[in-house]
Amino acid sequence: MTLRIPSIPPRWAPYVLISPFLVLFAVFGAFPLLFSLVLAFQSWDPIAGISSMSFVGLDNFVFALGDEWFWKALGNTFWLALASGVPQHLVAIPLACFIHARILRGRDAVVGAYFLPYITSTVAIAILFSSLFSTEYGLLNAMLRALHEVPGLGWLMPADGIDWLGKPGNVKPAVAMVVFWRYVGFNLVLYLAALQTISKDLYEAAMMDGANWWQQFWFITLPSIKPMAYFGVTLSVVGGLQLFEEPFVLTDGRGGSDQAGMTAAMYLYRTAFDFNDFGAASAMSWLLFVAVVALTWLTNRAFKPQEGRA
Repeated sequence: MTLRIPSIPPRWAPYVLISPFLVLFAVFGAFPLLFSLVLAFQSWDPIAGISSMSFVGLDNFVFALGDEWFWKALGNTFWLALASGVPQHLVAIPLACFIHARILRGRDAVVGAYFLPYITSTVAIAILFSSLFSTEYGLLNAMLRALHEVPGLGWLMPADGIDWLGKPGNVKPAVAMVVFWRYVGFNLVLYLAALQTISKDLYEAAMMDGANWWQQFWFITLPSIKPMAYFGVTLSVVGGLQLFEEPFVLTDGRGGSDQAGMTAAMYLYRTAFDFNDFGAASAMSWLLFVAVVALTWLTNRAFKPQEGRA
C-alpha cells in the first residue's frame, strides 16, 4: 500500500511554503500585539481568567499619564538613550575610518573583538560589571584609588572610590557605560561596511584637487555613509527607548537607588508582573510605542535630504 500525497495547485504553493512563518507570526507576533491593544482598555486580574476582564475605556491611559513614576522612568529612558546612543556613533564613525584606512592585516580580529560584547549574554555582562562596579573590590574603584595616590591628581580622584550602583547620581552613568560598551561594536561594523562601498576614485580625485584629510572626511566620507548612519541612529533610538536588559540586571530589577535606573520598559514590566496591573502596563506600552514612532519620525526628518541638495 502506497501513501499518496495530495498535489498542491501551483497557485497555492507559495502560500503553503510560507505558512509556517505566517502561523508562528500570528501566534507569537500578531496575537500578543492585538491582545495588548485590547488589554489597554480593560481592567483584568489574570489569576481570575479572561472572564474577569471589564472595559474601562481610557482609564488606563489617564492613570499612566498621571503616574509620576511612569514619567520618571520615561525621563530616565531618554537620558540613557542620549547618554549611551550619541557617544556610540561619535566613537564608531572615526574608529571605523581608522580601522578601514590603517588596519589591513588582522582587521577581522580587531572588528571581532569590538563586536564581541554585542553577542555576549546578559548574565555574563551582569557578573562582569557587577564586579567592576563593586564599591570595595571593583577594578574601577581600585584604579581611582591608585590615581588618587599620584601627585597632582589626588584632588581629582576620590580616595574612597565611587558608589556606582548605590547612589542615585551614579546609577545612570554606570548603566550608560555598559550600554555604550555593548553596542559601539555593532555600530562599528555598520560603518565599516558602509566605508567599504565608497569608491577610492573619489578620494584620489579629491587629493589631486588639494583636499586635506578633514575635507575628504567631511565632503566624501560623511555624505557617503549617511544612509548607514540613518539606519544605525534609528536602531539606537528604537533600542534606547526600549532599554531593559542592562539596567534590569545591574539594578536587580528594581531600578536602583531612588529608581534612578528604572526605564520605561522596566516600569511597565513591574506594573504588570509585580503590581498585577496588566491594563495599565499595556497602556504604558502603547504610550511608549507612540514615543518611539515620534522620535523615529524626527530621525527621518533629520536625515532627509534638504531641498535643492542631493
